[in-house]
Amino acid sequence: MEQRTLLALMVFSSLIVLAETIDQKPAIEIYSFHVDCKVTSRFAHTVVTSRIINRANESREATFEVELPKTAFITNFSMSIDGEVYPGIIKEKAAAQNEYDTAVSQGQSAGLVKIADRKLEQFQVSVSIAAASKVTFELTYEELLKRQLGKYELLLKVRPKQLVKHFQIDVHIFEPQGIQFLETDSTFMTNELIEALTEVLNETKAHISFKPTLDQQKKNSMLGETLLNGDFVVRYDVKREATAGDIQIVNGYFVHYFAPQEMPVFPKNVIFVIDRSGSMTGRKIEQTRDALLKILQDLRPEDRFSFITFNNKVAEWKSSLLPATEENVASAAALVQTLSARGGTDINRALLTAVGMLDKAEGLLERSISMIILLTDGQPTSGERNVEVIQESVQKAINGKYALFCLGFGFDVSYKFLEKMALSNGGIARRIYENADAALQLQGFYQEVATPILMQIEMQYPENSIERLTKNNFKVFFEGSEIIVSGKISNELDLLPVEIKAQSHTSNLTLKEEANVKEKEQVFQNQRYIFGNFIERLWAYLSIQQLLEKAISAQEEDQKALEAQALDLSLQYSFVTPLTSMVVTKPQQKEELANKPTEADNEKPKSLSVGGSHRLRSGTPASRRSSEIQTRGNRRMFSTVSRFRDAIGAQPVAYEHPQLLLQLPRQNERICLNIDKRSQTSVQLLSDPEQGLTVTGKLGDGVNHFVQFDINYENPPVQIHVYTHAILVSHNNKNDWLSWTKSASSTIQGLRVSVEKERSVTASLPDTVTIKISLVKFPDDFLGLYFLNTDRFSDQVTGALGQFYSKAQLESNSNNDQRAVERLLRAVSGSEHKISRLYKKDYRLESAGEPVSCWSIDLTP
Repeated sequence: MEQRTLLALMVFSSLIVLAETIDQKPAIEIYSFHVDCKVTSRFAHTVVTSRIINRANESREATFEVELPKTAFITNFSMSIDGEVYPGIIKEKAAAQNEYDTAVSQGQSAGLVKIADRKLEQFQVSVSIAAASKVTFELTYEELLKRQLGKYELLLKVRPKQLVKHFQIDVHIFEPQGIQFLETDSTFMTNELIEALTEVLNETKAHISFKPTLDQQKKNSMLGETLLNGDFVVRYDVKREATAGDIQIVNGYFVHYFAPQEMPVFPKNVIFVIDRSGSMTGRKIEQTRDALLKILQDLRPEDRFSFITFNNKVAEWKSSLLPATEENVASAAALVQTLSARGGTDINRALLTAVGMLDKAEGLLERSISMIILLTDGQPTSGERNVEVIQESVQKAINGKYALFCLGFGFDVSYKFLEKMALSNGGIARRIYENADAALQLQGFYQEVATPILMQIEMQYPENSIERLTKNNFKVFFEGSEIIVSGKISNELDLLPVEIKAQSHTSNLTLKEEANVKEKEQVFQNQRYIFGNFIERLWAYLSIQQLLEKAISAQEEDQKALEAQALDLSLQYSFVTPLTSMVVTKPQQKEELANKPTEADNEKPKSLSVGGSHRLRSGTPASRRSSEIQTRGNRRMFSTVSRFRDAIGAQPVAYEHPQLLLQLPRQNERICLNIDKRSQTSVQLLSDPEQGLTVTGKLGDGVNHFVQFDINYENPPVQIHVYTHAILVSHNNKNDWLSWTKSASSTIQGLRVSVEKERSVTASLPDTVTIKISLVKFPDDFLGLYFLNTDRFSDQVTGALGQFYSKAQLESNSNNDQRAVERLLRAVSGSEHKISRLYKKDYRLESAGEPVSCWSIDLTP
């Protein structure tokens, strides 16, 4: 009986503890989170408000984190702590940096905004608040929704990271043209959460409300985890009746939307220029093959096409463009399936070859559109390497005749280089992110440019009555997109006339329309949730975007003038753009900066040849000095090695570093491993399933050593990418860059990654082998990999390097001659390797830096 009573009491007390755990609120509690978005004629004005209370008995740090579209401009931010407001102030970026403290001037703290993924950037600010205090954060941003593939998309990222008592999203849409269709999508929606979603739609207005209760937010009724983690997306399109588009007017500013439909499609002459250099090995080339196979199926019978593939050599599939017949498409598909990756990257010759093919093409339809689509994942490493020379030679060759679209795969590309080259030649640049859906990204881009229906479009307005006009001439219009022109009506007009001239596939078009100014103004008069000057702000937003885009391909003097105009508008209308910063002041006068990142900021630091090649040619004074230094170094090394030779007998001597160096477990022998570079540039070096560890490496172009190592841990799920210029640590879709120029460390769930300035990076995890990588700076930058605690490898370790860590055995020397120069090494895989004793430089930091004796193996993986 006593035992039963005791057991009942234990269960009861456990239930009490469990109940307390379930009901326990976080110390820093978000008790209210509201997203209020008003979309008026495609222009979205979003306000995010978060209210937080500190329930702890001491000061705690409260964090406000919002992911917003890359295309948006932040316009306002404020913090209110116990009734005192701390506003964000927008200033010229240079002035803000100069006023800021030393840490920010060195670029260490200007990180309130950073790129989160291919569509979003993240705004994050933290502030310490006292016990029982409250803080209200409010962020406002604006964007012009872009029509792609026949619809507009409003993307809201939802990630409160805890249950929120009052959580609400409100999206109000007003489109005077009428709403054609509306859909709401979400990556986290459940049957319970759908009940919290309401949509009200009439001819011109829509209201979407999402207001889940605490119970609806819970992943599990017994746990306090939230389901709200993902994308909340609203997609819609508008009705179109007038052939010349739709004009809207508010407070003297107008916006003109033009998106014709159901017109004949221009035949295309398209050349795909595909990078197949060594860096495309593996997943990238596979995804490229998958995407190209589907793109081939989307070609129209009247299209003409061809392929050019390149590494350090350029290969033409055919000498001319071919019609997209079933037979030719099948032949091209067979080529695509054989694409493999190796070698360097000669972008210049590949593009000039494509231009030459279009120049020589015969039988092209007079009314057709010619384009070049370049896909590359790297920098120019073969042929012409000076990016300015490449940009100039390509622009001169194209000479406005064709459009060039540049797709940069991953983060080894210089996006600025590709973007300038594309914009200078009537195209656009796009980064393809190295995700599972990279093939879909490639296909999606092609679909956007697959159906040109107008070219040489001119939007004409009365010169004497319109000022501050945005771009009104366009080379090509693709079906499913939209042309937007905005400006200020300077004189009093009753009617605003517009004339559109363009070429279609079958004829020259002239479209005319007149807008009654007073009637158009009246449309927006009584819309209670419309902010009154939205068209003026839309005009400013569009003007800034176009000025910055134009500046990319402009000459230096013009570039400065364009950026000055964009800066004036950014400050006048309070936009955080690449030219401005928002200074966020915290209590105790602490300040932080919110800068607008660009796509080019989201890549690894690198050195591109701009002013010319920096390679030394023989005969120059600098090269002679370098040669003398190297000769003196070799003399010193030779005397050191001679002492080794005297000790064990004459040996074949080599003074270079090995690609890989390892100490055989439980054997006092070193192995120097060299991999045949002709076989592949990316090598699976090591995989140990028990350790949850894989290591791959990439050999450099022009450097017979490793220039990149990729380390993948399963637990914690962390990827470390080590390059000769920087180190990237990735965890949970977040990227942290570590520089070689300073010592630093980062710890993620027990995994410690530490950088010793300009010397090494170390990755260590309890009960797991320690990985060290040395940075070797002379004569060429490369990386040296080695392991510590190698007894922790399991018997299942494999890979070009891993096979020697598991039961590898040197054949015993029957003569017991320590001076033997050749022996046999048996790996766990059963393979046998004849090895020779050589002397190599030791890249390991623990060594004395002198040459070491090792058994040299040449491998072909």
